[in-house]
Amino acid sequence: MSAKTQHKSILYAILGFVTVVLLMGLIGFFALGRDPEIIQGQVEVSEYRVSSKVPGRILEIRVKEGDFVKAGDTLAILDAPEVRAKMQQAQSAEAGASAMDQMAQNGARKEQVQAAYQMLQKAKAGLEIAEKSYNRVQRLYDEGVMSAQKRDEAFANYKAMQATAEAAQSQYDMALNGARQEEKMAAQAQLNRAKGAVQEVNSYINETVQLAQMDGEVSSIYPKVGELVGTGSPIMTISMMDDMWGTFNVREDQLNGMQIGTEFDAYVPAFDKEVKMKVYFMKDQGSYAVWKATKANGQFDLKTFEVKARPVEKLEGLRPGMSLIIK
Repeated sequence: MSAKTQHKSILYAILGFVTVVLLMGLIGFFALGRDPEIIQGQVEVSEYRVSSKVPGRILEIRVKEGDFVKAGDTLAILDAPEVRAKMQQAQSAEAGASAMDQMAQNGARKEQVQAAYQMLQKAKAGLEIAEKSYNRVQRLYDEGVMSAQKRDEAFANYKAMQATAEAAQSQYDMALNGARQEEKMAAQAQLNRAKGAVQEVNSYINETVQLAQMDGEVSSIYPKVGELVGTGSPIMTISMMDDMWGTFNVREDQLNGMQIGTEFDAYVPAFDKEVKMKVYFMKDQGSYAVWKATKANGQFDLKTFEVKARPVEKLEGLRPGMSLIIK
């Protein structure tokens, strides 16, 4: 074979290889170019945690994971002996304050009132005698048969008995009226304070029985029966299945005019169906989220947005964690 023929063969081989590479590149370019970009999200659901204001030991758990509960259903019962002891203390304090208030309102006992009355009568009798004696001595003094000294002694005795009668009258009035208004108000305030303490402990006792606040599904139960839980420690999580949405992380060049109120179709692989969704929330992920440089020299970057959308129509069986695909 001549050198010229070899040269042509090599040239044809190179041209053939280049042609194959170009064809493969074109095929790949058009094939990839026709595939739409995919945005993947997942189904989320509103949840609330069931927890107690008081520490205690789990006495009973009346539901299981996966159970549907309604508002007011009993979920768990705790044993809190310290709270029961505080209730006894609070009730005893209330009883004591109530007795003091009753005593202040009722005033003195009947025997005390009777004794004050008798002292008043005695003082009045003494005053009457002292007054008569003084008048008699005064007449004798006016007639000149009684010395001024005797008249002054009778007058002093009369004034003393008058003061004694007034004091006895005051004691009797005080016995009738009972405690002062300020003492009654203080006793009433102490009683109200004791009642407030009982109500506070009652609220703690109510916390030993945990009730469902809203309808939902029991998604997680954390402690076991017999375990201790602290104040505010979660006992279980309830998922409100009626409040469900999808969340997506969308780069801003993929938003394509998407805004609050926009409706779109999302594919649910679990059911091999599409569900129509409506955007109700959009927010940029902030500087901590992944950015994408659009050019090698970094003229500007593309931010990622969190987009939330709710299903327009309910899809039976849709559950939290299921994937949602936007093409």
